Amino acid sequence: MTAADASGDRAGREYPPRPIVGIGVALLKPDAVLLVRRGRAPALGSWSLPGGAQKLGETAEQAARRELTEETGLAAGALVLAANVDSIHRDPDGRVQYHYTILDFAGLHVDGDPVPGSDVTEVIWAPFDGLEEFGLWSEAQRVIALARSLLLRAE
Repeated sequence: MTAADASGDRAGREYPPRPIVGIGVALLKPDAVLLVRRGRAPALGSWSLPGGAQKLGETAEQAARRELTEETGLAAGALVLAANVDSIHRDPDGRVQYHYTILDFAGLHVDGDPVPGSDVTEVIWAPFDGLEEFGLWSEAQRVIALARSLLLRAE
């Protein structure tokens, strides 16, 4: 990670010299998961779990909590590590344009209403039975299923 990445700057994320640690959060209600619509590349306009890059000196859980608050205005109670995901995007020449190793956490909604913050244009509680309309990446779907099995076993 470059000094710019460590300070939270977006420079250096495109064509990185090594993978960047990304953090995601599957925040759940009994019948829904929190989704955000991305406002920047590489997933501009796509729905996903809230999250972003870990900063130097920050634990993975601290990064998860910071990103959740920055992107949605919400805080989480207890978080558990649910999954890891590799997100590798290549340009037309086959060069790695973006490479994130993502650590996804799962937590339950405590209180409050989500509000779009940095890097996102919309935030929504998506019902589990209607996730197909959001065009989620298969890995996001997998993480949501894992988070549900970890946290909502009483269903």
